[in-house]
Amino acid sequence: MKDLHLFRVGHIFCGSGGGAIGFEQAKQEYRGIAGRFVTVAGIDSDPEACQDFEALTYGQAHRMDLFSYDDYSLFHGKQPPKGFKEVMPEDIFEVFEGKAPDTIFTSPPCKGFSGLLSKAAAASEKYQALNRLTIRGITLVLEAFKHDPVGIILFENVPLITSRGSALLSEIKLLLQKYGYLFTESTHCCGEIGGLGQRRKRYLLIARHPAKVPSFVYEPEKQPLKTIGDIIGHLPMPDDPAGGPMHRLPRLDMITWIRLALIPAGGDWRDLQRIAPEEYRLAYIPRGGGSYGVQKWDDVSDTVIGHAGVRGSNSAAIADPRVGYLLNHSPREGVYRIMRFEEPSTTVTGSAKVGRSNGASCIADPRLPNQSIKRFSNKMQIHSFDSSAATITGTPDVQAGAPSVADPRLGCSCRNGSYGVQNYDAPAKTVTGADIHSGSAAVADKLLPDMSSRPDPPPIIIAPDGTWHRPLTTYELAMLQGLPTHMRDGRPLQLAGKSDARWRERIGNMVPPPTAEAIGEVDLKVKLMSIFDAWELSHSKIWVVPVSINPDGQIENRA
Repeated sequence: MKDLHLFRVGHIFCGSGGGAIGFEQAKQEYRGIAGRFVTVAGIDSDPEACQDFEALTYGQAHRMDLFSYDDYSLFHGKQPPKGFKEVMPEDIFEVFEGKAPDTIFTSPPCKGFSGLLSKAAAASEKYQALNRLTIRGITLVLEAFKHDPVGIILFENVPLITSRGSALLSEIKLLLQKYGYLFTESTHCCGEIGGLGQRRKRYLLIARHPAKVPSFVYEPEKQPLKTIGDIIGHLPMPDDPAGGPMHRLPRLDMITWIRLALIPAGGDWRDLQRIAPEEYRLAYIPRGGGSYGVQKWDDVSDTVIGHAGVRGSNSAAIADPRVGYLLNHSPREGVYRIMRFEEPSTTVTGSAKVGRSNGASCIADPRLPNQSIKRFSNKMQIHSFDSSAATITGTPDVQAGAPSVADPRLGCSCRNGSYGVQNYDAPAKTVTGADIHSGSAAVADKLLPDMSSRPDPPPIIIAPDGTWHRPLTTYELAMLQGLPTHMRDGRPLQLAGKSDARWRERIGNMVPPPTAEAIGEVDLKVKLMSIFDAWELSHSKIWVVPVSINPDGQIENRA
C-alpha cells in the first residue's frame, strides 16, 4: 500500500450550468501524494452566469445553448434566432481541446422538476422541453468522449426529479450502462455535506467508469449545520456600503413590513389569519427628541432639519431659563401657575390667563382623552367581517366616519412559505431565487441598526419577540449559499449585472462551493488512489462500488 497524503486546496467551482474539472498530481517522496483540482471549462447559455463562473472559479466559460432546435422553439415559444446551431458532441470535444476531463459535473435546469412549479405547468410542453436538457447534456458528454471516457460524471438536481423526471432518469441510467459506467443515486443535504447555514436537499447521481476509476467512491462526512446568525452575524448591516451593491435591503410597502412583524419567527403568511385585528397596535418611537421634545439649554442641539416642528419627530423646543428677559418683566407669583387636580382652586377672577398672576387658569388633568369621550364615536371604526356595516356616508376619511373592515383575506393565493420569517438561531431553508412574497426570504434579526444613522426608508418595526423581521439581502442569501464574501480584487461579492432578481435566481441555481469542495475531495482522493494503485479502509458509506461481473459477463452495479 502506498503512502497517501491529500492536501485541502480550496473550492472547485460553482455555477448554474455544468462544468468540467481536471486535476494535477505530484508525488512527494517524504509525504506521499498531493493533488489538486484545476477547473478546465464551464458551459452555460446565460452570459451573466458565464461571467460569474469565470469570476468565481478562474476557469474559462463557454456560452453554449444545449437545446435542440425543436425544444428551443417549444420552450421559448418562438423559432431560434438566425444562425442558431445545435451543439454536437464534437463541439463539446473542442471545448476541452480534445482531452477528456477527469470529472464532469452537470446541474441542468431544475425548474420543470421543482415543487415551486405546479403540476400542470410542469407537464406543459414548455417545461418538458426544458427537462429534456438533462438527457441531451449527458448524451453529448458520453458521445464526445466515447473513445476516452470521463472518469466520473456527477449529475445534480432537485429531489422531485425522481418522480417528475423518472422517465428521463431511466433513459439516463440506461445510457450510462451502455457506455460502461457504474452509478449510484441518492438524495443528500448540501448543508450537511458543506457545513452550510441552510438545509438544502438535492438529488445526486454519481457515475464512474471502472476502467478509469476502479476504486471505491466514499460519501463525504457530514458536518453540523450552522445557523443563519452564524453566517450573517459578522456581516455589515444591510445598506452598509461595506457589503457592496448586493447588500441593499429591499424596499417594501408599509403593509408588507407590518405583515412581517406580525408573523412569528419560523412562520409564514398562514399565521396572519390567526391574528385578531384588535390584538396588536403599532407604537411609534420618534427619532431625536421626538414629538414635543424640549432640548436642554446647556447641551448640544439635535440635528436641525427643514421639517422641524414642535409636534415633529425632531426636537424643536428649548428649556430657556431667561423667562424675565423674554417677557420683558419680572412676573409676580401666579404666572403660568398649574393647579393640582386634587386640591381646591385659587380665586377665580375675570382676568385669569396663563401668563398672568390673577386666578386659576391651568390644571394638571390626569384624565387622558380616549376614543369613548370624543365628540364623534365612529372615528376609525373597524367592522367585523361577518357582521353588518354601519350607515354608509359620503366621507372617505376613516377619522370622520368612513368604516373599515377586518378583512381576513390577504388578496392573493399564497403558497406555503410565502412571507416566511426564519429564525435567526436556526439553519435557513433552501436558498432559491424567490423574494419574501413567494418564499422564506426574511429573518427575525436580533441585530438592530444604529437608529441615528440608519437609512430612511426602510422602517424598523420591532416585532413582539423583540427582533427586527426584515428581508434577507441578496448578499446575505449568497453567504448562506456558501459564496465568498469578497472578490479577488478585494471588493465585496458582486455578481454580473445589476438586477437583484437575476442575482437571486443565479444564486439559487448555484451548487454551494463548500458542498462542491467536499464532494470534490472524495472524488480527487479516489482518482489518486486509482492512479497509484492504492486502497483505503473507511467507515464512510460507499457511493459507488468497484466493478462486478455477472454470470453473463456483463458489468453490473452493486451499489
